[in-house]
Amino acid sequence: MDKISTFLWFDDNAEEAGKFYTGLFPDSRIDETTDSPMNYPGGNEGDVITVGFTLSGRSFIAMNGGPDHPFTDAISLSIDCADQAEVDRYWDALSDGGEPIMCGWVKDRFGLHWQVTPRILPQLLADPDRAKAKRVMEAMGQMVKIDVAAIKAAADGKT
Repeated sequence: MDKISTFLWFDDNAEEAGKFYTGLFPDSRIDETTDSPMNYPGGNEGDVITVGFTLSGRSFIAMNGGPDHPFTDAISLSIDCADQAEVDRYWDALSDGGEPIMCGWVKDRFGLHWQVTPRILPQLLADPDRAKAKRVMEAMGQMVKIDVAAIKAAADGKT
């Protein structure tokens, strides 16, 4: 386990979420599950209360804590995607049963927010040519899922 782990509070589907996420990302696995020794607000004695898992080499802990603390977009997980194919793969999986938002953000079926970001996007937004960066940001602002070809065209002034 890492010194610092991301801790995620689920209503009652932490194990399902952990299995979904570890099936989606390379270098991922369920590390452990812990059953509750007693009844608690989110479940009963013997129910899975926490799931420790690794996503792409980073540790997470998911807890079945009950419905009192749903996820918001105040925290999200960002995926660095090499190309459009990778954007499409993660976008399709995370939006299935979830909710596409805008600018590459999607809320998955568990309510967790993700940013599905092609690697070139932050590079173009940081370009020293601020007019170029502005065109890219304006193009991104019109998108739901990020379209790599369209942001490249915007960067080149071809939109």
